Amino acid sequence: MDALTEMILDLKDTFILCFIDGDRWKWLVEGFVNSIVITVFAIVIGLIFGVVLAAVRSSYDKNEEALKLRGGIGYWALKIANALSKIYITVIRGIPVVVQLMIWYFVILVSQKNDVIVAIVGFGFNSAAYVAEIFRGGIMSIDNGQFEAGRSLGFNYIQTMRNIVIPQAVKSTLPTLLNEVIALLKETSVAGYVGIMDLTKAGDLIRGRTFEAFMPLIAVAIIYLITVVVLTHVFTTIERRLRRSER
Repeated sequence: MDALTEMILDLKDTFILCFIDGDRWKWLVEGFVNSIVITVFAIVIGLIFGVVLAAVRSSYDKNEEALKLRGGIGYWALKIANALSKIYITVIRGIPVVVQLMIWYFVILVSQKNDVIVAIVGFGFNSAAYVAEIFRGGIMSIDNGQFEAGRSLGFNYIQTMRNIVIPQAVKSTLPTLLNEVIALLKETSVAGYVGIMDLTKAGDLIRGRTFEAFMPLIAVAIIYLITVVVLTHVFTTIERRLRRSER
């Protein structure tokens, strides 16, 4: 038996040990599903809350002087909301996501029995801070003429933001949002710190049971890579169609 044949047989035995024996491949499936579920719902929370934060911050930045001259409760309400938004973003971006996840799990949502829900909430509100800054940059890049055009059509400020400004900001920030989705997917790999069966945790469990590190870790890496490639392709297709619709 030559060296190549012996190596192939060793790899086959390792594959069977890691994934077939004890149906350990099911751990990877469960972990992958949990990672995707956490990512999808967390990015939804991040988008909703992040757009609200971005709207508050950009509205204050664009209208501060006019609102200050007008005065009244509207100015002070927006000023306080902007200050709270800045504090939130600073705190979230300044604390490691794994520490935030542990605070949600062991302190805030300690009575919540569904670990995946805790992870969704933790990652969602973490992502919101980054999405807020992404959208704020997109909104601030929109020419003020777009706001004036909305007003000339009879829209109020909120309607102008919803119907004219935010759709354009989404188009301009789509590549950056893709990076945030990919980063969020990979950040879910720390969910195992609070006992959640994510993809990385599944690979680590297989490694612990079989004492084989190469095969399970390579499998986890390949699954992450394929998922990122698919996400990139989907977002690229969407971005291409949006550009085509502008012509």
